[in-house]
Amino acid sequence: MKKKLEELNLLDDFLFGTLISHPVYGEHFAEILIKTILNRDVKIIKVVPQMNYYGQDTDRHGARLDVYIEEEDGVVQGDVQLSSIYDIEPDQNEDRISKESLPRRVRFYRSTIDVRNLQSGADYDRLKNVIIIMLLPYDPFGYGRMMYTVRNKCIEEPEMTYEDGALNLFLYTKGKIGAISQELKELLQYLESTTWNNAVNEPLREVQSMVDKVKYDKEVSISYMKSYERDWMMRNEGRTEERVESIKDFLSDLGPIPESVTAQIESETNLDTLKRWVKLAARSDSIEEFLQKM
Repeated sequence: MKKKLEELNLLDDFLFGTLISHPVYGEHFAEILIKTILNRDVKIIKVVPQMNYYGQDTDRHGARLDVYIEEEDGVVQGDVQLSSIYDIEPDQNEDRISKESLPRRVRFYRSTIDVRNLQSGADYDRLKNVIIIMLLPYDPFGYGRMMYTVRNKCIEEPEMTYEDGALNLFLYTKGKIGAISQELKELLQYLESTTWNNAVNEPLREVQSMVDKVKYDKEVSISYMKSYERDWMMRNEGRTEERVESIKDFLSDLGPIPESVTAQIESETNLDTLKRWVKLAARSDSIEEFLQKM
């Protein structure tokens, strides 16, 4: 059952994406997030919500980043002032496969960002820092930590400095272990339960004011309804395709399926009819019996 718009929290893709893409509030919201997470001031250059990266070839996997943020970090290489790139991703997909593949997904995001941000012929010292921040209501690694900070290092010499500009932060909203700032603890609780009761400091009260204005905006409400309709249609399309394939699988065990039968099955869109046909195909002893009873 889809939540009502007013029930959404900032771990929900729609509310997070809507707020961070808002022409008035988006940049300030991004500043509050990064400043609280990194415990330092930031100077944001640009915020691009839902940055889409596609493979160079049509058969290559693409990536959709929830929010791409570029910050001027004051580091100068030669005559160029470098910037850092932040990819912030709320993620509520806590099924086993999604959790196990999370590190590889983060690796893919980073490689995609790197390839797209180093110009042809540029030296590698121009490669920007990339910080990927995952906001999670589940424990990605099972140690109960509020923050998991992951960098590359040398196994043989773990104290050796190895600075490749890559940093991954996994923030677990229900975590209990770890030394993080009080402001970040409050942010994590607020992300999962985005209410005035949890807006316990001034930056969070600012965010809650933005959230309220966004939630009760008529255009946002219409957009949310449309997104619900799109999700519903995609789910139904997926269920339709699944049932059509099940019918054809059962029938193929009985012999070659006539083209006219395949066409009739594939043109059917009523889910109840397809459900009945799946059961019928599973129980039929021949394609002729299926046709007589369908």
